[in-house]
Amino acid sequence: MEGSTLLLAGTAITIGFVHTLVGPDHYLPFIVMGEARRWGIRKTMLITFLCGLGHVLSSVVVGFIGIAAGISLSKLEFLEGFRGNIAAWLLIAFGLVYMLISLRALYRRRKHMHSHIHADGTAHEHEHDHSGGHSHIHLADRKNLTPWILFLIFILGPCEPLIPILMYPAAENNISGVILVAVLFSAVTIATMMAVVLTFRLGLSRINLKPLERYVNVIAGAVIMVSGLAIQFLGL
Repeated sequence: MEGSTLLLAGTAITIGFVHTLVGPDHYLPFIVMGEARRWGIRKTMLITFLCGLGHVLSSVVVGFIGIAAGISLSKLEFLEGFRGNIAAWLLIAFGLVYMLISLRALYRRRKHMHSHIHADGTAHEHEHDHSGGHSHIHLADRKNLTPWILFLIFILGPCEPLIPILMYPAAENNISGVILVAVLFSAVTIATMMAVVLTFRLGLSRINLKPLERYVNVIAGAVIMVSGLAIQFLGL
């Protein structure tokens, strides 16, 4: 392998790894939603993989189209930045809505006492909540929609560091270099996402989260919202 190709490969691997690791949006949504929705490890890994694949492929496609059409780097970066803003706001909105729905469900599940007096004069109290009935349908719908919402957000979310390193070999008409960068960056990004998610899921499985169980959906929504805010306002 030539020195320039080796350098290109090393750059793609390093940037892919660091970009993913410092961006909490790459893994926190899957960690918290996996816990909140009680996804198994296999399902969590599959959803993480598919979202990661959509995430990197969308930027690869944009980059390849830009190279083929001769679009300047500045215009491609503007497009990726625009996509990033949309994805960040969608992540914020999703987290906020999920948190509010979970808070409402938590409020409805609060238990309280009711007194009943029967015709014969006897009286008793019983405890109940308002979480029954049709609310279970909404919870099931939310559970089924969550992976698709995450997938959509991750497709819209760009891998912004990928475009500049794609353009370098493209400027030298090095097609094999472009493909190498795309493959290595994508593979490392997805692998890092899955490794971090798996590590945290396995770690959390060893911790007693029973005291937080009733609040786990609220926490999940809040974490996702904060992840989106971190992208939008801190540039993570």
